[in-house]
Amino acid sequence: METSFSASRTPDTTLVALCAVGAEKPLSNELRKLGFSVIAGGFGKARFHSDLAGVYRALMSLRTADRLLLEIAAFPSDNFDTLFEGVHSASWEDVIPAGAGIRVCKVRTNRSKLTAETSIQAMVHKAVATRLCEKQKINRLPETGFIAEIRVYIEKDHVSVSLDLSGEPLFKRGYRTEGGIAPLRETTAAAVLLLANWRRKFPLYDPFCGSGTIAIEAALYAWDAAPCMTRTFAISGLAFHNEVLEKRTREELLAKVDVNRVIRVYGSDEDARSVSIAKSNINRAYEIALGRKPSTGVQPELKLPFAPNIKMMSMKHAVAPDKEAGFIITNPPYGRRLGGKTEARVIYGGMAGLMTRFPQWQLGVVSDEPGFEAFFGRKADSCKEITNGSIPSYFFQYDKV
Repeated sequence: METSFSASRTPDTTLVALCAVGAEKPLSNELRKLGFSVIAGGFGKARFHSDLAGVYRALMSLRTADRLLLEIAAFPSDNFDTLFEGVHSASWEDVIPAGAGIRVCKVRTNRSKLTAETSIQAMVHKAVATRLCEKQKINRLPETGFIAEIRVYIEKDHVSVSLDLSGEPLFKRGYRTEGGIAPLRETTAAAVLLLANWRRKFPLYDPFCGSGTIAIEAALYAWDAAPCMTRTFAISGLAFHNEVLEKRTREELLAKVDVNRVIRVYGSDEDARSVSIAKSNINRAYEIALGRKPSTGVQPELKLPFAPNIKMMSMKHAVAPDKEAGFIITNPPYGRRLGGKTEARVIYGGMAGLMTRFPQWQLGVVSDEPGFEAFFGRKADSCKEITNGSIPSYFFQYDKV
């Protein structure tokens, strides 16, 4: 299979966006909103076609994707001979420049005859390295400098081999230099906001804000700020990187940002350090929204009407700030590192008081506790499985608290 980029989308250029399991629907919706046609969904992924401008737009704009991959080869294989030939026949020299090394960083196989992941990794590495050495007329690839990362997925004896375009995972926006204890992944926070159908016209409150991730992702969404607008990506080291196109894409995205929109996003936490970290993270997120590289070190707290309002306060004392309907979306302590399961379940029970203090508000809770509803004291109107990093979790939704 030959992969190429041109000024328009071609059927030969297939991208794969990876996401948390459970975030497939909001990811597909995001892709459609950005103008892409989703050609296939999947378990923690979505496939689509794109030109090069679209790749840069997706890398910078997607809120729920953890990585973006360029599929280089796709073919059937149930043995190592056809695996080698399928990988070796792809035009790797068109995408990996001379002077770059390679690493097969991920192999996943499911319901296939090829099951030995270490052996698959070695065979794919050999096939790519052999092809590049033949084309570049060298004996071996360098092991230092830029290293192109390759991912291999085999499902029902069908192989997909891709290049990672992201580098650092896309949940690393740049605003969170201190995660705090038990952080919620940024892409998971964005996914639950979209799953809850929150819109900027509604107030939003996170009573366990921690490092402020839910509040910040809500603000970036409300401002139309691309979350990875100031980042660098692995695509910069690949043969088809276009610096002019990348810069133009950043400028186009920055032109859409409106940080003067008044948003009603609130957060609180009982831990003073978490509140301090959240406020610093908000400052850095605001810099990203303005298209600036986030500052490091201590920053003065923003005094702006359109920044998320984070306070040190117990969830027990929170009262709805507006009489109209709104959303509570939160990630209460799991009990893995904060206290313990018993303490976490006490907190879940205490959350029942929100029902009287936030009338007509919707509630969304991310928890790894499958029995959350029993401890909360009320069955959820819907429950979706969603992963938070490596932690299998659930998103419980209540239409009205």
